[in-house]
Amino acid sequence: MLIASAVLCQMALNLARPLISYKVLALGGDSVTVGLTSAAYALLPVAAALWLGRVSDRRSSLRGIVVIGTVLLAAGPFVLFLSPSLFLVGAASAVLGLGHLCFTIAGQSAIARFVPLNHMDAAFGWFTASFSVGQMAGPLLAGLAMGSAEGVPAGARLADANTGLLIAGVISLLAVPFAAGTAVRGSAKPVKDPDAPAPAPPVSAAALLRFPAVRTNMVASLALLATTDILVAFLPLLGEEKGVAPVMVGILLALRAAASITSRLLLPVLLARWSRPTLVIASLAGAGTTLALLPWLFEFPWLAGGLLVIGGFFLGLGQPITMTLVTHAVPPASRGAALALRLLGNRVGQVSLPAAAGLLAAPVGPSGALWMSCVVLGAACIRPRPTADGGD
Repeated sequence: MLIASAVLCQMALNLARPLISYKVLALGGDSVTVGLTSAAYALLPVAAALWLGRVSDRRSSLRGIVVIGTVLLAAGPFVLFLSPSLFLVGAASAVLGLGHLCFTIAGQSAIARFVPLNHMDAAFGWFTASFSVGQMAGPLLAGLAMGSAEGVPAGARLADANTGLLIAGVISLLAVPFAAGTAVRGSAKPVKDPDAPAPAPPVSAAALLRFPAVRTNMVASLALLATTDILVAFLPLLGEEKGVAPVMVGILLALRAAASITSRLLLPVLLARWSRPTLVIASLAGAGTTLALLPWLFEFPWLAGGLLVIGGFFLGLGQPITMTLVTHAVPPASRGAALALRLLGNRVGQVSLPAAAGLLAAPVGPSGALWMSCVVLGAACIRPRPTADGGD
């Protein structure tokens, strides 16, 4: 039930988010406005992430948080549809971000609480793969909603975007019954690791940051997720600049997500050969190197698709592994808070990096936003690695 609701929520979310860029352009915004609107998506979660993580650690049932997140994700597209101004579009984007945070923290905390450590990579892999399924289907629907024609008047673009946003809202509503049926209820008992030490009390956020594995994987996760966000926000702008139709942009974003699904489902096979820290470094380096070539080849769909398949494979690889490494590194009583701290780092990156990308894209063009994200991936790649698999 959790996976089914995740697929529907992410499908709606990733249908809505590319449409936000097109709606911003239709309302008279520019690349700076697109960057700021994308940053607004992460603004409320920056303030709420740690608090929600502590709440998830204390609650015996996580179903309520999952349902609240799903309802917010359903409300966001309808608010976007009704928004007549850029300010309200930014506010609705923030509602989407808060819904996504509630859903993600509850889902990750459920896995960290109820799944044995030796199965955690596979569980996080399935959970994040369900996100990638939505990330694949959503942009395809967005591309179909916007059509294949180039140079369409702003009024027609706005009408097409609003139609797509209505569809996104309906898809999110379909996820609510699945969210209400998620098996993360209080009657379930956490699975105990027989080799784990005696339970330790929850620790503060400052103490969690003293674990090197937490710091390192926060940075890696931040870089990977911010790059994914920048792709979603700025590929429509790059398509407008290069003369690539919205339907093709949707197909390219879907190819990226499909490759991420593949890497996440292959995690058990990859981990049988390479260590978790090694795969995280490969994820950062592979994505950064591949996506740096994308702006030069975006006018050639087959080449752009190949680059996004390779880049998407590497982008999808690192996220579930960073969840496991953070979970392994901290006491069991603080796993929800540690995962929330990791998400807080993600949201800080989602606020700052798209805003910076928008400012850079103003004089340089949308290509500059993508190159900036590649630089961030490279910087995260050369950060010190943990000395052990998830330890300090």
